[in-house]
Amino acid sequence: MTTAVVDDVSSDRGGARGTVGGGRALALLLMITGAAGLLASWVITIDKIKLLEDPTFTPGCSLNPVVACGNIMKSEQASAFGFPNPMLGLVTYAMVVCIGVGLLAGARYRSWFWLGLNAGTLFGVGFCTWLQYQSLYNINSLCLWCCLAWVATIVMFCYVTTHNIKHRIIPAPEGLRKGLLEFHWVPPVLWIGIIGMLILTRWWDFWTS
Repeated sequence: MTTAVVDDVSSDRGGARGTVGGGRALALLLMITGAAGLLASWVITIDKIKLLEDPTFTPGCSLNPVVACGNIMKSEQASAFGFPNPMLGLVTYAMVVCIGVGLLAGARYRSWFWLGLNAGTLFGVGFCTWLQYQSLYNINSLCLWCCLAWVATIVMFCYVTTHNIKHRIIPAPEGLRKGLLEFHWVPPVLWIGIIGMLILTRWWDFWTS
């Protein structure tokens, strides 16, 4: 199995002492996932504004009784911190894109920076997991743009964590470290697959009718 996404052939030489860089693949991954989350946040924000202006407005991604973005936007959970959730995404995903661009240009960061990025992505997947539960079992609707943000955040978190374990910024047993580097694709694929199965089984009667 390839380890291209977490490889960084230049991280241990050149640059300031005590700093760690990121490979081209990791930089591109952060840029792509950050851009995907930013796009989702932007579209949801625009639709939310239209919905506030016109309560009868129907977002373009409201396709059927299950895939109904409008139901998500009107819910209390859509403003968990007192303002629309996607506004938080506009800031955080943009930051991830900037970090990815910096890595692509050869930037190197200290361990505390990588740990901070890991903590931010951990908060992101935690918040997304809460939103997934609310969406499936309380709001009873799906938002396709939200799903895009969920996937982007999960992939982002998995590979930032893998990068930090690879460079021993996060301590881990050597066996786990080697296994994760060899099969780095397994955690995000398994994680996203479980969410897909939950969505499938939650509305099984609707999908099969």
